[in-house]
Amino acid sequence: MDEGTPRLLLEGRPGIGKTTVARRLVALLLEGCVPVDGFTTGELRTGGRREGFMVEAVSGAQEVLAHVGLPGPPRAGRYGVDLAAFERVALPTLRAPGPGRVVVVDELGKMELASAAFRAAVVELLGRDVAVVATVHLARHQLTDALRRRPDVRVVRVTEATRDGLPEQLMDCLVGARQGKAQ
Repeated sequence: MDEGTPRLLLEGRPGIGKTTVARRLVALLLEGCVPVDGFTTGELRTGGRREGFMVEAVSGAQEVLAHVGLPGPPRAGRYGVDLAAFERVALPTLRAPGPGRVVVVDELGKMELASAAFRAAVVELLGRDVAVVATVHLARHQLTDALRRRPDVRVVRVTEATRDGLPEQLMDCLVGARQGKAQ
């Protein structure tokens, strides 16, 4: 595995804009013709009230990840989580990428980490020669704590002051790493 392959964890409190950063980064990568895989999550709202969350692959596949009307288990707060739906969308995006691709993972959070298959796919992904940008919750979890300690992982804090410029900075980092490998 190449030491220069970026592995970035975007860490921040809930609602700070980690998903917005991830989505803007995906758009920049696509605009720049950089091969990208992965998925993002987003809120499902009805009448201004959050009812659940969607998971959407860069390819366009999407499913309901969690919803107040789903029974679970597992549950995350007031939401029942549909792990099978999540895995149908997320797992193929982590298993398919080859060298030179960027994989955006939004997010390594409570709902997603309830899937043992997802946890295993993330560990396997980080063992491959592929750039990874993942958003991560601040809460402690065995997997995310271990990822933060890896010497090949850089933790990037998302704050109100940094979030707006972060997608372009990440794009520069990822494109620079790709150009360095091509030389």
